[in-house]
Formats: sequence, C-alpha cells, structure tokens
Amino acid sequence: MKIELHKISIKELSNGYQDLSEKGIIGYGGKLDIRPPYQREFIYKDKQREAVINTIMKKFPLNVMYWAVRTDQNFEVIDGQQRTISICQYICGEFAFEKMYFHNLPTDKQKEILDYQLMVYFCEGTDSEKLEWFKTINIAGEELTEQELRNAVYHGSWTCDAKRYFSKTGCPAYGLAGDYLMGSAIRQDYLETAIDWISNGHIDEYMSKHQHDSHAGELWLYFQNVINWVKLIFPVYRKEMKGIKWGILFNKFKNKSLDANILEKEIQSLMQDDDVSNKKGIYIFVLDREEKHLNIRAFSQSIKRHVYEKQQGLCSHCHRHFSFDEMEADHIVPWHEGGKTEIENCQMLCKNCNRRKSGK
Repeated sequence: MKIELHKISIKELSNGYQDLSEKGIIGYGGKLDIRPPYQREFIYKDKQREAVINTIMKKFPLNVMYWAVRTDQNFEVIDGQQRTISICQYICGEFAFEKMYFHNLPTDKQKEILDYQLMVYFCEGTDSEKLEWFKTINIAGEELTEQELRNAVYHGSWTCDAKRYFSKTGCPAYGLAGDYLMGSAIRQDYLETAIDWISNGHIDEYMSKHQHDSHAGELWLYFQNVINWVKLIFPVYRKEMKGIKWGILFNKFKNKSLDANILEKEIQSLMQDDDVSNKKGIYIFVLDREEKHLNIRAFSQSIKRHVYEKQQGLCSHCHRHFSFDEMEADHIVPWHEGGKTEIENCQMLCKNCNRRKSGK
C-alpha cells in the first residue's frame, strides 16, 4: 500500500461539486467520487454539519481524510465523506451557518474559507490492501459497517445496481419486506442480509464473483422469492417474524410440501406455551423440528433443590449419590410429549445419566 499526504484547499475540493443522485456525488474538478454510488446516503445531522463549518471558520484543523487512487488516476473518498459533503454543500449555498450563507459573507472571509487546507492521504493498493486500510482507519465518526467496507472493495456495476433495490430510504426491499428485516437500508443491512441468504454466508465470495456483472437482477429475484415464500407459508404476520434468517430456511425447505394451515395451528399453540421462552424460534422449529430453537424453560433453582432433597441426592436412574452441583434437572415426561416444566415432572439425574437419556 502506497500512502502520500497532500494538502487540498476547499476551493479545489468544491470545484465542480455535483450531486448526481443515483450516480453518486463528485467534486475536485470531477476527479473525486465523494459518494460513490455503492456507498450510503448523507447521514450527518444539522449539528454535525454545522460543527464542520465552525471548525473551518475558527481555522482549527479537521481530522485527516483518506482518498483511494483509482486505476484511472481519479479518486474516491475512503474516509471523510460526510465532512466533504458538508463543506461542499455550504460553499454551494445549500445551507446557512449562524444565519449566514457562504455567498453572504464578506469577500475576505470567503477567501479565507476557500484557502483553508485539508489534509488528505492518497492511498494506492490492491483490493485486499484497501479493505485492511478501511478497517484500520474506520475507528471514529460515522463508523462504516462491514457491508459498507465490502461495497468499497467490490465496487462496480453489480454493486451500483444492487443499491437501487436494497440501499436507499424507501427502497423496493423495504416496501416488500421491511417487516421481516432488521437494521437499516441506508447502512447496507438489507443488502448484506440478501447476499448472506443467497450465498449461504459466503458474502465476500459472492460479491467478488459478481462484481462486474451488469446488473443485480439475480439477487433481487431471489429476494422476492424468499419473501413471497414466507408470506405463503406463514400468512399470519407476528412481530416475532422480524429478523429471522428467512433466506436460509427458504434454501433448505423451499421444495418441501408444507401446509400453511397446519403450521399456523401449531404456531398458535406454541405461542401460548409458557415453557417456550424463545417465541421467534417457533418458526424455525415447525420446519426442522429441533427443540433447541425454542429455549424450553428450565426448572428453577428452588424446584431443583426441592427435588434433590426429596431424592436424598440419589440419581433417579443409576441410584448413586451425587452432590447437588453434580446433578441436572430433567423432564420425566419430555416437553415434546406434553410434559410441563413443573415440580411434579422434575427428576434429578447425574450428568452421565442425563446425557444418555437425552441421546436416546
């Protein structure tokens, strides 16, 4: 990685500043991608934006910024995007500071601002070196997410097109599945989720493979199929459905014959079962039948102590004596056979006997 420190004046930075909407934001005479199309939208609040201008007005130094040098010798902002946009918006008259727009300032004051020197590191290197550099400098301010880091490394036509579907306020993915997804579209959570699903967790590999594809239609069609499958199989929406890894379940069970009515009756029953402490896990359990997703309520310490004393410290299976800490509580009638987590259904077993019983 080659890194060189340069001084860039605000006049140079703001020269040719343009917000091209979907195509990003440019400046520095058209040579700088201030917000490449794969990155998030502007997220600074008014106070943060004004703090940048106040720092410049007082001639205090701003934190150093970082630009990546592209193969065509143009640049893109690695770190400092929000500060850069704030500066350019002010110079272009998009907002006022202390009730004064830039063009309302005296000429000498305007010149002072335009002559202000920004400290910028120019960074050249391979994609992997860039990724490590991003992670190293990504320690303050509006921290980049893991997916934003990936977007920077694997930028190209595919990433730009994927953003149309997954990475903007009110994007199609939000309209289709906002009730089912966690996180924020702007912070790339929706995009990360979709790629995670379609790639079965191999996000970097998938993005690298498709980096130069002309469009992200495959991902968008897959995502629609997942959500439509969920709505078909589980037509009654509950808040517990938000944040489940639906794509992973779709990949595994999409070809299995499932009756939505039968599933809904079981879900209703499990939702009312006090022993099921993880209600979100119900949707996974009705598909793969693994009880671990339900976090079946454990016996309380008082019940375990009561039963231990009643058994006089003897294991119910091997009848040997153990200390309290060497034993575990077990359902006499298993939960899946209707056994409740109640004192009448509790027995204390030594750890070996409990393991053997659980393995049957």
